[in-house]
Amino acid sequence: MSSSDIFIGETIGTALLILLGGGVCAAVTLKASKARNAGWLAIAFGWGFAVLTAVYTSAPLSGAHLNPAVTVALAIKDNDWSNVPTYFAGQLLGAMIGATLVWVAYYGQFQAHLTDREIVGGPGAQATAAKAVEAQEKGAGPVLGIFSTGPEIRHTVQNLLTEIIGTVVLVLAVLTQGLNDNGNGLGPLGALITALVVVSIGLSLGGPTGYAINPARDLGPRIVHALLPLPNKGGSDWGYAWIPVVGPLVGGAVAAGIYNVAFA
Repeated sequence: MSSSDIFIGETIGTALLILLGGGVCAAVTLKASKARNAGWLAIAFGWGFAVLTAVYTSAPLSGAHLNPAVTVALAIKDNDWSNVPTYFAGQLLGAMIGATLVWVAYYGQFQAHLTDREIVGGPGAQATAAKAVEAQEKGAGPVLGIFSTGPEIRHTVQNLLTEIIGTVVLVLAVLTQGLNDNGNGLGPLGALITALVVVSIGLSLGGPTGYAINPARDLGPRIVHALLPLPNKGGSDWGYAWIPVVGPLVGGAVAAGIYNVAFA
């Protein structure tokens, strides 16, 4: 794979991942969305199908890492770091493009949601369940969860360990079951396996932190949230932002170490 193929493939694939994954979060969250309040099952399966679509689309070009944690794990497994910067650049750019497209697709819903006094506060505003959740997420605006993750209970060690554990599960599944014949990315069957693993992680381990398990998935959209001209959008919670970056990177490295010791 050439550097240009890797960059283009990762950009397109990660953009699709965030468009569909962030899209289901927007669908469930935003006022005037037909899927509002569809719940956690919809989010977990929506992200799983997002992974499936993104991997099948980008695998022929880049091997469909779509996740810096996967890229780090494969670099450790193969002891080859030459293409890591190219993968990282494509993943971050793609995540930002995907998050921007979510805003475009749900533009009217964002406007309606963020001008509702019961949601964003103001004179005469009523306390709502949504605002109670926001109060737990100090520094987080009312739609930040569409773009990036946040903990239900803020406990730095627990939040970090949750992200590490979830990423170890994901990356071990990729390394043991998901790789193509060249071992440098996901294969056709691996795409399906990985998508189902993402659903499983969402259902079983996603509750505490929202299961970023992917630094680009969280950081790119968080940057977009900070930059977009959204009314009453609130903060981007940068104080928490390092956890869904560091946790998955550590988890990917741990998974690669386990794989090299137990399976290689």
